[in-house]
Parts: sequence; structure tokens; C-alpha cells
Amino acid sequence: MAEIEIGVVTHYFGHIKVAAVNLTGGDLQVGDTIHIKGHTTDFQLQVQSMQIEHKQVQKAVKGEGIGLTVPDHAREHDKVFKVVP
Repeated sequence: MAEIEIGVVTHYFGHIKVAAVNLTGGDLQVGDTIHIKGHTTDFQLQVQSMQIEHKQVQKAVKGEGIGLTVPDHAREHDKVFKVVP
């Protein structure tokens, strides 16, 4: 499967397991599969929900900052890739 770089992690909130992601290269919607990769980070997840300014959204576009619940620790500067068939 191919991957397209769509963003970067800007912050990780460990107490609620949420990564703040700045979308720099594409759109993202609920149901998409993403791959978060960095020096010590490497995991995939299907987007179950995302928020912009504490409001649930179904889709986010390039240039927006979103919050995603993640199963593992994400670090600042980790790259976010959208997995495409």
C-alpha cells in the first residue's frame, strides 16, 4: 500500500492520548487509515474521530490543525501519512 505524507505532529497530550496534527499536505476524514512515523514512533490506526477547536468533525483539509486520539505515544515532528490502496 502506498502512503502520502499529509501532516506532522505538533504536540502530544499524554494524559488523554491525543496527538495535535497540522495537515500540511492533504485532507483527512473519519475512516481513513494513517501511519504515524518518527525516530522512535511507528504505528498505524484508523481514524475514529477527530476534532478542530474541541468540535467533532468528519473531514479536515490541508492547513487545518486537528486533534486525534492515538493508541500509542506520538512525538513532536513525527510525520503523518495517509495509507492509500
